[in-house]
Amino acid sequence: MEPSAREPLVRKTSSSYQTFPRSTVRRLDREYLRSLHNKRLYLAVFAAVLGNFTFGFALVYPSPVIPALEAHPSPALRLDQHTAPWFGSVFTLGAAAGGLSTMVLNDCLGRKLSIMFSALPSAVGFALMAGAQRVWMLLLGRVLTGYAGGVTSAAIPVYISEISHPGVRGMLGACPQIMAVLGSLVLYASGHASLCAFPPNCAALAGLVLDWRWLAVAGEVPVLTMIILLCFMPNSPRFLLSQGKEKEALGSLCWLRGSDTDYAQEYEQIKDSVRKQSSRVSCAEIKDPFIYKPILIAGVMRFLQQLSGVTCILVYLQSIFKKTSVILKPEYDAALVGLVRLFSVAIAAVSMDKAGRKILLFVSAGVMLVSNLTMGIYIHFMPASQNGTIANKTLVSSDNLPAEPTNYITLIPLLATMFFIMGYALGWGPITWLLMSEILPLKARGVASGLCVIVSWLTAFTLTQSFLPVVNAFGLEVPFLFFAVISAGNILFTGCCVPETKGRSLEQIEAFFRTGRRSFMR
Repeated sequence: MEPSAREPLVRKTSSSYQTFPRSTVRRLDREYLRSLHNKRLYLAVFAAVLGNFTFGFALVYPSPVIPALEAHPSPALRLDQHTAPWFGSVFTLGAAAGGLSTMVLNDCLGRKLSIMFSALPSAVGFALMAGAQRVWMLLLGRVLTGYAGGVTSAAIPVYISEISHPGVRGMLGACPQIMAVLGSLVLYASGHASLCAFPPNCAALAGLVLDWRWLAVAGEVPVLTMIILLCFMPNSPRFLLSQGKEKEALGSLCWLRGSDTDYAQEYEQIKDSVRKQSSRVSCAEIKDPFIYKPILIAGVMRFLQQLSGVTCILVYLQSIFKKTSVILKPEYDAALVGLVRLFSVAIAAVSMDKAGRKILLFVSAGVMLVSNLTMGIYIHFMPASQNGTIANKTLVSSDNLPAEPTNYITLIPLLATMFFIMGYALGWGPITWLLMSEILPLKARGVASGLCVIVSWLTAFTLTQSFLPVVNAFGLEVPFLFFAVISAGNILFTGCCVPETKGRSLEQIEAFFRTGRRSFMR
């Protein structure tokens, strides 16, 4: 191949990078991308995102389990209006602690070993919940599984972005969200037997579905599978180069791209980028727009992502459906929402590298805005006899709710929630994770990704802990109207602050923030 056809996407000059002329995309080395063998890359991504499957499974574990434990015959395990919010929200505290520790783990152990490390607290947490004899064991199990989720939240997107090439990075960057959604869906589908109030033959009557203890046991399966597969996967070439392990980095890239492909130029680009950022970020450098702008964008996106209400809705999904008396059973409603979420994330995965990130973020926020507004207005104006809110006092106890709603207008909460989850899954779910791993500078990527996760989960904890008290004090419609206002803010933030990264290498994105060239934004 002629040298001119092998021009790097980001070319050095004596002083800076030459970034993003419009002809760059046309000069993309299509032959190189077509020559790559992605099977091993896909295997490495699959091994990593099993951690996200476990995360999604553990996150929504309270949804079917809270109604079951409210009716538990043993007072030592029975949840009430005080302990139920903690059972739902304490997971996010653990996730924040996991994000904090990943600020160190990502740069010390590396991305792959950080993901493998998360298996230990995850396995112990599920074991505690499976054998729980007291409420504190349930809460500790939630904290530990949350901690593991915080570690994987910060480590897996970075690992995937660093081993992927621009041709598939958008699609693979959506895989963590897809697997988290799949984990939640499996939990919803497996967990509705937990609502059967513990007759001995309940699980048998329900077929393959599980009660709350066996749900925790099932959570161990993807954890063990992940740890076994990752033993055979390579570490990130960028991380290995940052540690001075050039031979191992070259071997890692060779394994990921295929030994018979011409990956030498990509390796040199990565090596050059790492060399320019060989030292860790200092306090003085934080004032550099190259450092603080991408960190600020990623952090605010994670903040707004959680303020949109997704964690609250997922954690209390079945309780919300019980309270709004949707005509279908709450557990079936939850499974339907999970299916819609999975379908929508799959659409986002195949669209990101074609439609671009920003357009999907706009569509996502718009759909969430309309859905939350519809839900809030419906709950506020519909008579209690039709919407089942019964004075809107609490989601925890549902003993006095109508057994079988018959008014088809009660499908509105189900449809509104389905559209909200669809909107979230199209953009603000997967793209927020992807952009975090794309725009953060290499020298600050480990610390900054952990910081973003801390922001995300502290916000989620605040919302999930305050959700039930707010509902008790002001009614169920108030949180949804608040989420609608946040969704409107998401639209404004996307238009003003979020860059388009479609088709750009990580080195190009770093060059944009370093130089501020507006041609990148067009």
